[in-house]
Amino acid sequence: MLGMLRATRRRTLGMLRDIGVFRLCSDSEWRRSRLSILCYHGVSIDDEHEWNPSLYISVDTLEQRLALLKAARYNVLPLGEAITRLYTNTLPERCVCITFDDGMHDFAVRAAPVLERYGFPATVYLTTYYCEVRRPIFGLALAYVMWKRRRDVLHAPELIGDDRWWNLADESEKTDAYWSVIAYANDQDLSVFDRDALVRAVAEQLGVDYDEVLRTRHLQLLSPDEVASLSARGFDIQLHTHRHRTPVNEGLFRRELRDNRRRIREYTGKDPTHFCYPSGVYRPEFYDWLRGEQVATATTCDPGVATRHTPALQLPRLVDSSRLSAVEFEGWLTGVSSMLPHRPAAAAKTGA
Repeated sequence: MLGMLRATRRRTLGMLRDIGVFRLCSDSEWRRSRLSILCYHGVSIDDEHEWNPSLYISVDTLEQRLALLKAARYNVLPLGEAITRLYTNTLPERCVCITFDDGMHDFAVRAAPVLERYGFPATVYLTTYYCEVRRPIFGLALAYVMWKRRRDVLHAPELIGDDRWWNLADESEKTDAYWSVIAYANDQDLSVFDRDALVRAVAEQLGVDYDEVLRTRHLQLLSPDEVASLSARGFDIQLHTHRHRTPVNEGLFRRELRDNRRRIREYTGKDPTHFCYPSGVYRPEFYDWLRGEQVATATTCDPGVATRHTPALQLPRLVDSSRLSAVEFEGWLTGVSSMLPHRPAAAAKTGA
């Protein structure tokens, strides 16, 4: 059913584009008063977009998106400037911001060079805990090596002590294996390095070269030096919590923000004031806590375009991915898609 609805939506958007509605909308005063904020997560170093197309896009897809922005004369502004101009009703025509969540290493080696070539600014919402660990994010790495497996059988006794084995060719068994290993790591309160050793043990059983994963820095966050370099080159580094969590306890929530902000200040020498909700999860009580920490804006993963009436702590974004067709992407840029029925975006999870 979902596939049929998406196909119908694409056909509708294609028809609207062909009869000139996209052009009329993008050139209108209606669109001029709106800001489209694009959201990305990972840009593949290798084959990550094949493994997780909801989280990763290829470099070629990113290049195509940026080429469309350039060809259609969209004004790509830095986030802070765009939001100020949104609320003062002084946006230029066809205004867009580009944001990247989490701050993966692939941003430095894949996304940043393409953005610089096009002359487009971008904001990185950085979660900082794994910046100083220099290991792949546990949940992502576990899922990735299970996907890349050369052998299908995973034995539990050597991993988590259970007398079980899983056939990873069966999706339900692979899912059970994944969550069983995650639960074991959580129950045992394993350190980040013990979790990494657990992923290595899984990779060895499945015939995956984990040393190559480490060498290429797949699924790792930016290092502090990389963050500093990107900031010096003009990329905007902003808040995303320290451990990629949004605790419902006020004290813990504020500590996550403060730990995150302190490290970003250490890395960049700048004071971040813009925030992105991890996995797109937000609650009404967060707003006062964010204001209490001098956070000016917060972006969600809710699809939409922002107007001057949009609450500053509930800014919508288009979460772009390998699953989004070119016509769907253009529909959101023009604003046409925001006027059509659409499903909420699925929360993106890093598994940290």
